Amino acid sequence: MLRVWGRISSTNVQKVLWCLAELGVDYERIEAGAAFGVVDTPEYRAMNPNGLVPTIDDDGFILWESNAIVRYLARRHADGTLYPSDPQECALADQWMDWQGGTLWPGFRDAFWGLVRTPPEERDAAAIAKSQQATAKRLEGLETQLGKTPYVAGARFTMGDIPLGVSLYRCFALGIERSGFPNIGRWYDSLTERPAYREQVMLPIT
Repeated sequence: MLRVWGRISSTNVQKVLWCLAELGVDYERIEAGAAFGVVDTPEYRAMNPNGLVPTIDDDGFILWESNAIVRYLARRHADGTLYPSDPQECALADQWMDWQGGTLWPGFRDAFWGLVRTPPEERDAAAIAKSQQATAKRLEGLETQLGKTPYVAGARFTMGDIPLGVSLYRCFALGIERSGFPNIGRWYDSLTERPAYREQVMLPIT
């Protein structure tokens, strides 16, 4: 059976668990990261030298990096649907997955850490506001894309929507006003109608 290391509150672990739920793939999850530890043990570092979550073991095949895991699972279990067979549709899904990891989330990280992981008396209000404003600016490109297509890669839900869907749940909960992004709001509402999204992503943010 597929094994997944990571705590359910982790943004990156939720990408993998949501993907698995969409695919209907059985798995065993091992608590790891933050208060659960594990990630600094020699055994874990032998699998993932970064000491981060998630990591998967698929019948002896070890893989880390959340977006890479989502791509792998989608291609292995849903080639042609969740993993698009059309090269251009697949490239668009890849593009938005990379944008989430390289642009959107790094820009929002100060707001997330400031509002979720920092005691109120130690928060840097200016840094939080700057992060929120920068994130809202970055979302303008996604808003434009979703004004053209129902989902980020085209007419249907694909792997490209998964990393963004996890991030936007936090963005909207932590100070980003969705009223200025009607196309993103329409897309986001469609995600919240998916049972797998509600079960794996719409959880308390910690």
